[in-house]
Amino acid sequence: MKPLESIEFQTKKQMYDFMAVRLKAYLDEAPDWCSALGNASALFNALLKNINWAGFYLMKNQELILGPFQGKPACVRIEMGKGVCGTAALQQTTQLVPDVHAFDGHIACDSASNSELVVPIILNGSTVAVIDLDSPLINRFDEEDALGFEKIAKLLSSQLDWQTVLNR
Repeated sequence: MKPLESIEFQTKKQMYDFMAVRLKAYLDEAPDWCSALGNASALFNALLKNINWAGFYLMKNQELILGPFQGKPACVRIEMGKGVCGTAALQQTTQLVPDVHAFDGHIACDSASNSELVVPIILNGSTVAVIDLDSPLINRFDEEDALGFEKIAKLLSSQLDWQTVLNR
């Protein structure tokens, strides 16, 4: 089997379809939420080009707490409504930010990040986590990336036992 990093896709849709199938397999075999989200962040990091951070922030006591990720050390806590992640969590909307330096209130965990995509994971009307992706490139993410990760967020919402995540 080819390493994930070497797989070539003709389209982004093809990549996101592959990502969803692979992620579903990881979720089916994961013994717990931490291993599932750890493998998910590793999958994102392996398949996406030109990113410097891929991972999760998990809701706990009305704030986001750092979860499994790939990349440099990151902010541990993010208040609801603060930064790109907190805004996505509070508004329950995907945040596609072409230039983080133009985002009022951006939290710079890594000064090398220039664009960001954050997608909330929603369960029963509540934000339980966010997927956070950073890139050193301006305009790295587009609507196709947002749609791909919104499908991934729905898959994670429906497949993980979020009660064990939230009660960790």
